[in-house]
Amino acid sequence: MSAWLKLCPIEEIPALGSRVMPRANRPSIAIFRSSDDVIFAVEDVCPHKGGPLSQGIMHGNKVTCPLHAWNIDLTSGEACAPDAGCAKTFATRLSEGVVWLQVDA
Repeated sequence: MSAWLKLCPIEEIPALGSRVMPRANRPSIAIFRSSDDVIFAVEDVCPHKGGPLSQGIMHGNKVTCPLHAWNIDLTSGEACAPDAGCAKTFATRLSEGVVWLQVDA
């Protein structure tokens, strides 16, 4: 079962930046905001060596891991070729300027 969690006003996430949502006993979730206000959410763990994706550089709908420069597609969580692997993604929505995240209840 899943539920929608109210996170924050979109202005609290910098354009082309991220915000981290810690979770007890699970990896944190990195919330990204694109330059055109699309919101993405992935576990804050690179599928390569566990680097913090939230500290990477966002470009378009991708983020580059700060440890070994893997590019992760934020829409799917998939590593871009030639790399292989996947970060778990989460559904998001923007309603009246507020960011919502779908999480397991």
